[in-house]
Amino acid sequence: MQEDIQTIFSKDPAAKSLLEVIFCYPGLHAIWIHRIAHFLWKNKLLFIGRLISHINRWLTGIEIHPGAKIGRRLFIDHGMGVVIGETAEIGDDVLMYQGVVLGGTTSEKKKRHPTLGNNVVVGTGAIVLGALNIGDGARIGAGSVVIQDVPPGAIVVGVPGRIGMGFSVKEIQDLEHGRLPDPIADAIRSVMKEQEKLAERIKRLESKECISIDKYLVKKGGEINEGTLPASEEFSKGGGI
Repeated sequence: MQEDIQTIFSKDPAAKSLLEVIFCYPGLHAIWIHRIAHFLWKNKLLFIGRLISHINRWLTGIEIHPGAKIGRRLFIDHGMGVVIGETAEIGDDVLMYQGVVLGGTTSEKKKRHPTLGNNVVVGTGAIVLGALNIGDGARIGAGSVVIQDVPPGAIVVGVPGRIGMGFSVKEIQDLEHGRLPDPIADAIRSVMKEQEKLAERIKRLESKECISIDKYLVKKGGEINEGTLPASEEFSKGGGI
């Protein structure tokens, strides 16, 4: 419990006092109550464990299935609307914001919820669906929908989530959500840049004197006269089709 409290002081600059953390942090309460529910669940007291998790949801606004496996020093910041499914597994030192969903995509009784590694950050409103593996140190941007595995240290943004790289470890640790990459915008900028190059090339070509495909210059009697291209005439009459 002391470790959980210290984690909040280290990760939340809004934490001012020990009493405030103990009495006013629903994410902390949710984790403590979940440990009781999970203990009962593992010891085959399924209904009581499920009932305690339901009370936990009513008290904190955070729904954690008693079957979920949670590591040490998980911090759920604010936490309202967080949903963690039955077969979800969360590593150590994970930071999770409000509205996060670790959901499943199948009704089969098997592993169907995500596995989060150590030091993972999941932004506000992010959704991780299916039995995915989120690597250590990965960072999921706010509002993202993740439907594929994420390698360690990667940053995921967008719907569906796309993996972006190029951020230092310090930038990831500083939680600068306003500086997340935008793969879609990057792709559009790349296309626009190529379009500008093509437009400039066409402009240069159009500025030069071009010979019409239907007309060409033929030399008759030492003079240059405009005539009709024989191949063009043949084509216009159906030849070569």
